[in-house]
Amino acid sequence: MPQSTSTLNMSSVAKTIIAGVRYTQQHNAPSMAAIEQMSLQKGASTKTVPKVANMTMADLVDGQDIVDEESIGMTTVDLTANEVGARIVVTDKLVRESDPQIYSMVSRQLGEGMAKKNDTDVQALYASASTVYGAANADLSVANFSAAIANARGKTEPFNPTYAIVHPHTAYDYVNTSTPIGSSNAWPEDMSKERMGKFWTGRTFNQVTLMESGNLIADTNDDVIGILAQKDAHVVLMSQQTRTERQRDASLRGTEIVMTSDYGVFELDDNKCAQLLFDAAAVSTTA
Repeated sequence: MPQSTSTLNMSSVAKTIIAGVRYTQQHNAPSMAAIEQMSLQKGASTKTVPKVANMTMADLVDGQDIVDEESIGMTTVDLTANEVGARIVVTDKLVRESDPQIYSMVSRQLGEGMAKKNDTDVQALYASASTVYGAANADLSVANFSAAIANARGKTEPFNPTYAIVHPHTAYDYVNTSTPIGSSNAWPEDMSKERMGKFWTGRTFNQVTLMESGNLIADTNDDVIGILAQKDAHVVLMSQQTRTERQRDASLRGTEIVMTSDYGVFELDDNKCAQLLFDAAAVSTTA
């Protein structure tokens, strides 16, 4: 449906919207920004990613051959990408007769739409993690978060989590019972503060950054599955970065703005992530 919105010409309007779309989309998808990034080679439809098993070192005796032979144990995962996108038509009349704020509104709508798609695609992977920390109706306390990190680092096949993403209500339960302590809450160097800073809860516990995303959806019992993970537990394979184009549509007497991207998100290693299942009931603002 054409959006019928200023005295700028259509070309300038479209450029303004495109710039705003790109900024909004890049700065509103914390789940995708937190994971590994890979690019699909030009001309290829699939990227094959190898994974190897752990090897065991043996004690040796001077002058004797090494008898234990280890296996590489290599497996592979095939990654593919799919197109996503949307379009909007800004009519000449809309440009002539409306307030300039329409440009930022359209930018925000398109950008937030793509950001939500990016975020929810990654979050859909969380439930497939075989390890689960927490439980239905449990609050994310400092003790529970600490226990999850300890169990991740102490299990048979340990992983070293670098971040956690939970629902804002779940994050409140943690933040409400903790106190920032000096440099322990410093921003981690491997994450873009510009893009992800507003999702940070202000808490980094035991070198694990706790972030929140409102795109996580609570079930009927107000419980939400978040994630505790290493950066390389999940990956986004990018065939085409988000691209926004404009084209004059004479019959509609307007300019069509199209936003597309071509990517896929995958779990690379189930041993490097765990579900964080905790309560996300609405919190009181008057207590």
